[in-house]
Amino acid sequence: MNEAVLFDALREALWISVKMSLPLLGVGLVVGLVIGLFQALTSIQEQTLTFAPKVGAMILVFWVSMSFMTSTLLTFFNGSILPLIAGG
Repeated sequence: MNEAVLFDALREALWISVKMSLPLLGVGLVVGLVIGLFQALTSIQEQTLTFAPKVGAMILVFWVSMSFMTSTLLTFFNGSILPLIAGG
């Protein structure tokens, strides 16, 4: 196996992990900023107020984007990993 092929597969795997995590992290960031702004404006300092909406929003986004994540992983596995395994 050539090192360039291995590094290319690793680079693609890292890029896919970034693409798959961005929706979850982005929603967590936006919801956290909105809740933080709400807390600053109303002087409410409740710790669970920030945690529950972020987790709920991230679960919802994960559920909605699961088909995208599954198809991305299957495409990567079938296009890059299986040929590496079969080729030796």
